[in-house]
Amino acid sequence: MSFPPSRLLRLFGTLALLGFLALAARAAEAASPRPLTAILNAYPPEMEAMIKEFGLREGGFAEQRVKGFRYYLGRVEGQDVVVFETGMSLVNAAMALQLALERLPIQRVLFAGVAGGTDPSLQVGDVVIPEKWAYHCEAAYFNPAPDGKSWLPARYFKQRYPNFGMIFPDDMEAIRADREQFERTPFFPADPGLLEVARRAVAKMDPIRYGADARPVQVLVGGVGVTGTVFLDNREYRKFVHKTWGARCTDMESTAYAHVCFTNEIPFLAVRALSDLAGGQDEGALNAADDHEHGTSENAVTVLRAILRELPPAP
Repeated sequence: MSFPPSRLLRLFGTLALLGFLALAARAAEAASPRPLTAILNAYPPEMEAMIKEFGLREGGFAEQRVKGFRYYLGRVEGQDVVVFETGMSLVNAAMALQLALERLPIQRVLFAGVAGGTDPSLQVGDVVIPEKWAYHCEAAYFNPAPDGKSWLPARYFKQRYPNFGMIFPDDMEAIRADREQFERTPFFPADPGLLEVARRAVAKMDPIRYGADARPVQVLVGGVGVTGTVFLDNREYRKFVHKTWGARCTDMESTAYAHVCFTNEIPFLAVRALSDLAGGQDEGALNAADDHEHGTSENAVTVLRAILRELPPAP
C-alpha cells in the first residue's frame, strides 16, 4: 500500500508531535520529581539494619553519590524515600542532611538509630521518640574562683542552667526565614504531625521483645532528647543531663538534624533505641553499647517502618 505525499507528511508530523510530547512529559517529570521522605542513619550498625529491613541492595533502589555520601532512592511502605548514612557527630550530620536538602525534593526527614539512655526508668532496648531536642554540649568552661568554692564566669555570660563543675551549659542561637536575626533557641522541635503519626503507629504495633529474657520493650513518644559531641559514659553527668533537661536519651546527631530541619522548615522526627545507659550501668561494669548496637538498631528501624506504614504520602 502506498500513501499520497500529503498524507505521509501528516503522518510524520503526527509522529514527531507525539515524540515531542513524550519527551516533554519526561522532562516535566524530571523537573518536578515526586516529593521524598528522607530516612537517615548515622553509622554502620544503623545502616546495616536499614539494608536488611528495606532491602536496599536487592534491587528497586537507585544509588546516587554526592561528595562521597551514598543516597539510596526507592520506595518503602508506599513512600518515595531516600535512605542515607550521614556519618557520626554534629558536623557530619548537618552537612550530609543539608547536601541532600539542596539536591533532592525532600519534604520530611525521619531518623532511626541508637542512643544512650539517660532516664533511669528506661532499659537497654527501649525506644524513645522525643518531641524536642537540645544541645547539652553548647557551653562555656570557666576558671575556679580563688576560694575554690565557686567559678569565674565571663562578664557576657548569663547563666540559665545549673553548671557541672567548670561546664556552664548555654543555648544555641538559630535563624530561619521568619527571623530577622539569630535568636536563642533552647530546643529544636520534632514535627507535631509526625509525632501524632508515631503515636498511632506505636499503638498498632505488636510488642518488640529484646534481650536474653525476651523482655517487651517500651516504645515512648514524647519528652526530650539531647545531643553533644561526646560519647557519654559517665554516671554523674548522665544524672546531670536528665535533671537539667529532663532528657530521656543522649546521642551525637539528632539535635543537628532537628536544627537543619528547623532552619529549612522541614518536618523532622527521630526514633532512638537505647544501646546503653550512658554510664548508668552497674558500678565497675563496662559500657555495653558494642554488645547491643546491632539489635537495638533493628528495634529502632522496626518502629520507623511502622511509622512509615502509617504516614500519608509526602505532600
